[in-house]
Amino acid sequence: MASVKDFSVEEKLVNLLRLQKIDSKLDEIQILKGELPMEVSDLEDEIQGLTSRQTRIEEEINGISEFIEGKKNAIKDSEAMIAKYEKQSDNVKNNREFEAINKEVEMQQLEVKLAEKHIRDANEELTEKVKALEIAKKQVGIKEGVLNHKKGELEKIIADTEKEENALNKVSADARAHIDERLIYSYDRIRKSYRNGLAVVPVERDACGGCFNSIPPQRQSEIRLHKKIIVCENCGRILVDSDLNDTVEAK
Repeated sequence: MASVKDFSVEEKLVNLLRLQKIDSKLDEIQILKGELPMEVSDLEDEIQGLTSRQTRIEEEINGISEFIEGKKNAIKDSEAMIAKYEKQSDNVKNNREFEAINKEVEMQQLEVKLAEKHIRDANEELTEKVKALEIAKKQVGIKEGVLNHKKGELEKIIADTEKEENALNKVSADARAHIDERLIYSYDRIRKSYRNGLAVVPVERDACGGCFNSIPPQRQSEIRLHKKIIVCENCGRILVDSDLNDTVEAK
């Protein structure tokens, strides 16, 4: 098999034109997919963030619930201590012992009141957290619904185009193998410069098929000879004659 350097200019032009037609078909498939791949990726990231938030709220709810349970147990302990001190007060021998027991009872009663306040505050916070959790769950559900719809659309397009896309990618790789690196570099650079991805265009109605700038007759004659790679002086795209463009297919 001939090396890339052994191909004539005409053969290189044919391979460049074939590559352009293949890449244009691949571009059409990407246009068909539209923004769906990016939308799916963005939705997955958003759902991950919302799910993390939901998990964080659930952990906070568990923490508050444990705090409330701890305060309830503290109240039970204080009430048990109060009952114990009140029983002891029946057997006091002097005022000093009575006052000491009363102080202990009062202290435990204050502990009960403080714990009850903590429980009330925690319950208010818990109510807010439960509401926030419901909102987070609803948001996740809505986003998952949208994601499933978008994924369904994308999967259908992929299923319809995957065989063609894989075949085109193989043909594209083969076409690239028959073009020297310098030309491939120029081709890719030009393609990236334009939204429509056209780097190789035919001369149509005496004008560049990319920018529609007029091409002089002498220049057109040189293009038809296929003796050298000629680019549009206005847009820099590689030019081919319409006859060559009509004969080359994306195979």
